[in-house]
Amino acid sequence: MSRMVEEFWAHLNDWGDRLALKDKEHCFSYRQLKEEVERRSQHLQALGAQRIGLALDNGVEWILWDLAIVHARRVSVPIPGFFSAQQQRHVLENAGVDLLIYDRTSQASLPLGLFEPLQTLGMAQRVLAQYPEVPVGTQKITYTSGTTGQPKGVCLSIEQQLQVAKSLWQATECADIQRHLCVLPLATLLENLAGVYSPLWGGACIEVSGLSEVGLSGASGFEVQRFLTKLHQVQPNSLILLPQLLLALVTAAEQGFLPPHRLSFIAVGGGHISRQLLERAEQQQLPVFEGYGLSECASVVCLNTPQARRLGTVGRPLAHVQLKLSEDQEVLVKGSSMLGYLGEPSSHSEWMTTGDLGQLDAEGFLQLKGRRKNQFITAYGRNLNPEWIEAELTQQSCIAQAWVYGEALPRNWAVLVPRGATRTQAELQAAVDQVNAALPDYARIHHWLLEPQPFTADRGLTTANGRLRRMALFEHYRAQLPLQPLV
Repeated sequence: MSRMVEEFWAHLNDWGDRLALKDKEHCFSYRQLKEEVERRSQHLQALGAQRIGLALDNGVEWILWDLAIVHARRVSVPIPGFFSAQQQRHVLENAGVDLLIYDRTSQASLPLGLFEPLQTLGMAQRVLAQYPEVPVGTQKITYTSGTTGQPKGVCLSIEQQLQVAKSLWQATECADIQRHLCVLPLATLLENLAGVYSPLWGGACIEVSGLSEVGLSGASGFEVQRFLTKLHQVQPNSLILLPQLLLALVTAAEQGFLPPHRLSFIAVGGGHISRQLLERAEQQQLPVFEGYGLSECASVVCLNTPQARRLGTVGRPLAHVQLKLSEDQEVLVKGSSMLGYLGEPSSHSEWMTTGDLGQLDAEGFLQLKGRRKNQFITAYGRNLNPEWIEAELTQQSCIAQAWVYGEALPRNWAVLVPRGATRTQAELQAAVDQVNAALPDYARIHHWLLEPQPFTADRGLTTANGRLRRMALFEHYRAQLPLQPLV
């Protein structure tokens, strides 16, 4: 057992009878948590399983089994519920999962016919003649939905994961986080590490509810009122939100919702966040701290904190990370790289390329400028990252989704999905005009198309977690876009 893992288990011992985990059915102190994890670890070892798929809804069960896999020194493979049935089957086959732990929420989409059910409810096992090869030290294979093709397996060691958790706790210790509410799926690495391992490191209590209880469903379904009700019930100190969830919280606060008075840290990441939205959050006195990370770097790389915060940046690197920019401004990371992609040759480069463009100021704060591969060049030679404009557009109350295109064109185009079926062309134009007023001329939207149907994964226009598939969008709308420059 490595020093980092020993230190983590020792911390769990230190907290004794302090409350560790809570959902609507269970409560575990740190002492009970450790005992339960050890019991489940022994069960996993007795089964002889090597690679264990977790297909559970958010809850105490997910966390206990995840920690038991760590304790048993087995490989964990989280199965996101927002993946399609085809993607879930790919994950199980690609990773060589030989034991599947599931529940009623997940079983409908899982290929259970690949496995033999066990007497233990919610478990199924199979015998594999050969396991797909993984890099030495792999403890978790987390799948990124990517922008094209099947999900890719990112191989991580437990030491990498715990180092991120430790650095996060050190960075946020001044926020006095005693109760964290899990909002995002635990199958996502961000909530798994920043919402479970990090609070456990510091002795906090983790409150976790089924995803439907916090308003989430599928890849992009969200019921705001359920989310607000859960916030009121739990009164947490910390949350991790995606930009769209933050927008919902800020809008609710502007309309009179009173956020939990003990809320001291709202971490936000997973996509470009409009400066306008951050300013609106600040006006509502919401403690929002933007961060940045990648699955390939074991999640969080940079984070704003109460002691070091700069609006419009994603913060400074965590303690174990070093950053620099390449000659063409790509963000390079050292000290937190994955072991490799499953099924691909391992990269031994000291500095990992991220594909993100950025700018570092004199005090080490990183400002992101967009994705290298998404950048387009206008007919006037201006480099433009569409995420920037798309984020500004979707902060408007009448625009739910936006896709911006302008490759080799003198005028930028957008496809807009309205928020609600009753929105008029005039409302959308007014929203575009408001955004344009704050943009430089080369970034403004000059023409736009109305799309009444949302961009979804089912239509092939987004990934399973809601990111735009830009080439698919281009092919879908190319007949309506001017492929020849307009005068």
